[in-house]
Amino acid sequence: MAEPNAQIRPYRPDDEKVVKFTLGKAHMEALAVANQRAAFHPLTLSVWVALSCIMIEYFGWWPDPAYGLFGWLSPVPAFACWAVPILSLIDWINRPYFEDTASDILRRPDVTDIREYYGRSPSSGFFVLEYDNRIIGLVAIDASEDSQSDQNSVERSGGSKATEQRKLVSTKGTSSIATIRHIFVEVPYRNADVQDDLVAFATRHAFTASRDVKEVRVTTSSLLDYVQKSVRNLKFTADGVVGSVGVYRWKIQAMSLKRGQSKQVEEKN
Repeated sequence: MAEPNAQIRPYRPDDEKVVKFTLGKAHMEALAVANQRAAFHPLTLSVWVALSCIMIEYFGWWPDPAYGLFGWLSPVPAFACWAVPILSLIDWINRPYFEDTASDILRRPDVTDIREYYGRSPSSGFFVLEYDNRIIGLVAIDASEDSQSDQNSVERSGGSKATEQRKLVSTKGTSSIATIRHIFVEVPYRNADVQDDLVAFATRHAFTASRDVKEVRVTTSSLLDYVQKSVRNLKFTADGVVGSVGVYRWKIQAMSLKRGQSKQVEEKN
């Protein structure tokens, strides 16, 4: 039997449905991670235990050995009762940000017309990781002249949205700073560190396709630690905190790699 083939290749128009679904899933994954981490945060656990103990004391549900094994289970309903509202509250606080972000991502100019947007500069590119004829990852690097623009501003521009999108897509040229806009790898393949290959491939492409690119930037969050670990492995350095997210305000960090620091990336693969 032939071994499954793995390759990093440019985006094709027939990838559109899978890619857009994957982009939405990638950003919603952070919601699941945020909810899980918030649920097991020491402060959350402390509040849960305290409220449960108050309820147990009020109703007199402390373990009673007189009822044998079942007597020791009497506090369980209190812990179960408080778990539900606490978990629901965490999700209620976290969900709007991640849902709005995923929705915005799918409406941005670079996703509306991927091929045209990433074709404006030789150092830009949208690449997919294909394994056994199935897309298991992707990475997008934007080296156009608006690579540092906030594409969310297009969504907030009301009636001028279409005009602004056409303006963005029609602008050609290469910036000195390239931005990694998207990166995702399916969970089963992350232990093989294929995300390192994707980031290295995109970064090398940006630097080698045009000498105009002097730096590659990316924003990461500890909620997707496999991405953050990958860019650190490739010698990206932290530039500072640019925001926070979630009920416990996990930090969003900007990181960058300069051309002079990219030797290890260029040797990757």
